[in-house]
Amino acid sequence: MIFSYNWLQSFFGKKLPEPEKLAEVLTMHAFEVESIDKKDNDWVLDIAVTPNRGSDCFCHFGIAREIAAILRYKIQDTKYKTQEDRKIKAKDFIKIEVEDKKACPRYTARVITDIRVGFSPKYIRERLEVCGLQFINNVVDIANYVMLETGQPLHAFDLDKLEGKKIIVRRANKNEKIITLDNQKFDLDKDILVIADAKNPVAIAGIKGGKNPEIDEKTKTIVIESANFDYSVIRQASRKLNLKTDASWRFEHSIDPNITEMAINRTAYLIQETVKGKIASGLIDVYPQKVLPKKIKLDLNYVEKLLGIKISQKEVIKILESLGLKIKNHKSNILNVEIPTFRKDLSIPEDLIEEIGRIYGYEKIKPILPMSSLIPPQKNEDIFWQNMVKNILKELSFSETYNYSFVSQRDKEIFSLQNLLELKNPMNEDQKYLRPNLIVNLIRNIENNRRNYSRINIFEIGKIYQPGLEKTALGGIIFQKENKGLFYELKGMIDLLLNKLGISDIMYQPNSHILLHPNKSAQIKANKEIIGFLGETRMDKNICVFEIDFDKLQKVSSEEQEYRPISIFPSAVRDLAVLVSQKTKVVDVLNIINAAGGAIVRDVDLFDIYGGGELPEGKKNFAFHIVYQSENHTLSSKEIEDIHKKIIKALEKDPEWQVRK
Repeated sequence: MIFSYNWLQSFFGKKLPEPEKLAEVLTMHAFEVESIDKKDNDWVLDIAVTPNRGSDCFCHFGIAREIAAILRYKIQDTKYKTQEDRKIKAKDFIKIEVEDKKACPRYTARVITDIRVGFSPKYIRERLEVCGLQFINNVVDIANYVMLETGQPLHAFDLDKLEGKKIIVRRANKNEKIITLDNQKFDLDKDILVIADAKNPVAIAGIKGGKNPEIDEKTKTIVIESANFDYSVIRQASRKLNLKTDASWRFEHSIDPNITEMAINRTAYLIQETVKGKIASGLIDVYPQKVLPKKIKLDLNYVEKLLGIKISQKEVIKILESLGLKIKNHKSNILNVEIPTFRKDLSIPEDLIEEIGRIYGYEKIKPILPMSSLIPPQKNEDIFWQNMVKNILKELSFSETYNYSFVSQRDKEIFSLQNLLELKNPMNEDQKYLRPNLIVNLIRNIENNRRNYSRINIFEIGKIYQPGLEKTALGGIIFQKENKGLFYELKGMIDLLLNKLGISDIMYQPNSHILLHPNKSAQIKANKEIIGFLGETRMDKNICVFEIDFDKLQKVSSEEQEYRPISIFPSAVRDLAVLVSQKTKVVDVLNIINAAGGAIVRDVDLFDIYGGGELPEGKKNFAFHIVYQSENHTLSSKEIEDIHKKIIKALEKDPEWQVRK
C-alpha cells in the first residue's frame, strides 16, 4: 500500500527520520517497507500491511499511530470542529432508510449547502497524486483524501439529483441496472447491496458511485455518505461484478463502524474550509446496534513467561497506551485493558503480548534456551513390540503390507473358512466378512504379484476377528518359484525372530491347520505355550506362511538378552536325528546334547518333528542342527567327530531312543 512521507510527517510536531531510516524502523516492527521512491518534493513508501491490520492501518493515520508508538512521538490533535449553520437542519433535506441493517450496520450522513465546485487545494492534489489517485474536483478529492487519511471510504451525492430526497440502503431488485461514475453498466440482483433514491440505485454500496447523482460544476447541495458495510457482502458483490475499488478493498477487510462520524466530520471540515459551504446542523446517523470496545485481562507474569524477558509494569502500560489502548483499574500484576474498536485483530492476551514485544523491540529480547523438565512418555508396550518385530523382519528381507480387514464370499469358499463374522452393510461383495486370519489376504497379495517376482517375503500386523474375539496377529508369507527347503528356511526365520525377542525355549510340534500341508507344518511353542503356526500351503508348495498371536508373543518376549561374544573361529554344523517315544520332550534331548557336547556345542536347533505312518507305533522323530564352535581355536575334523560320537553315545544310553544314522 502506498503512503506519502510528507503526509505522515504532517501528523507530528517534530521531524520524522529520513525515509530510509523510517523504512528500517517500520520493517523491524512488523511493517515491511517494500520500496521507497522519490516523487517531486515527496517520498513514496510502499508498505506491506498485513490483512489482519486492514481495519486500522490501510490509512495514513493508522501508520502514523504505529510510528508514534515505535518512536515515542506524540500525534498532534486530530479533532476537527465543524461550524454548523443552526438555521438549517440536515433532517429537513434528506431522509435515510436502512432496510438491511446486517449488511449496513451504520450509515452516517451530513448535508452541506451553497458549495462551489472547483479545484482542490494544492497539498490535497499533490498527496492524492503520490498515492496514485486522480484529482477530479474539490468535493470528490476531499472525500478521497479523507479515505486515505482515516481509512473510511466516503461518497458525495448531488442532493438535487436524488429522487424523493431519499437515500435507501437495500438489496437490488431483479433486473435492476446501474451506470457507474466511469460509465460502466452493471446488471444487479439480490446479492448486491445498493444505495438507492426513491426510484433507482444511485451507488453500488461500498464499491462505486452511480453516474446520475455525481458532483459537477452545477452542484450546490451535497449529501456526504460515511457508512459501514459488512465485509462479506462487499466481498461477494465485488467478486460477482468483477469490480475492485479502493473503497471495496477497505470494506472487505472489515472497517471499524465507530470511525464513520470522525471521518465525515473531517470531510465536512475540509469542504467548509476550502469550498465555503454551509453545514446543516445535525448528524444523520443510523446506528441501531453500537459496537463497544472489548476488554482483556493481562497478567504481567504471563507476559514475562511468554516473551522470556521482564518488562516493567510502567513500560507495558506506556506501550499499550501508545497504541491507543486504555488501561483501567489495574491492580498488582493484572491489567484490565480496553481494546478500541479499530483494533479488530486484538482479542486474547497473547495478542497483547505480541504487541508489547513488537513495540518494545524483538532485537532487545536476547535468545535464551528454554528451561523445562523432560518427562519421558509412558512406554506403550504394543507399539514397542510391534516396532521391534517390524525391524527384525525388515532385516530378514520382509516387506510390510497393509490389507483391509475383510474377506469375500469367494475367499470363504476357496479357503473353507468357518464361523465368519458377516457385516450388516458391506461396501461390496469383496468386503462381506471380517477376516478370521491374516493369511488369506497375504496369499491374495502373492497371487497379484507373483508373475512379476521370483521371490516375495511380506508380513502384516493387524486385527483378526472371530465370534466373540478380536485380537492382534502377526502374519507372514514367503513365495519362491522354485521350492528348495522353503519350509525350513521359514522355520529358521521364525527361530531368529523369536531369539531376537528374547525367547529361548522354542519348540515345534505337529499341526493340523486346514490351509497347511499335514507333513510340512508345525505349531510354534514358546515358553511351553502355543503362540502360532507355520507351514507350506496345501494349494501351492511354493508358498509358506506363518501366523502368530501377537498378544501371546508380546507376553513371552523379553528385552533382556544374554551377551555372548562373537568367536573369531569358524563353526561347523552337523545334523542329528533321534527316534524317541511319543511322550519324550524336546528339552530332554536338548539337555543331553548340551551336557555331552559341553562348551564346544555353541547352539542346538530343532528343525523338524516327524510322526509319519512309516515310523514304528508310538514313536516320533526329532531332527537337530548342532553348531560346533570353539572360542579359542579352530576345531579339527577329528575333534568335531569325537564330540559328535560322544553325543550319540550319550543319547543311546536310553534304550527307547535311537539315533538315526
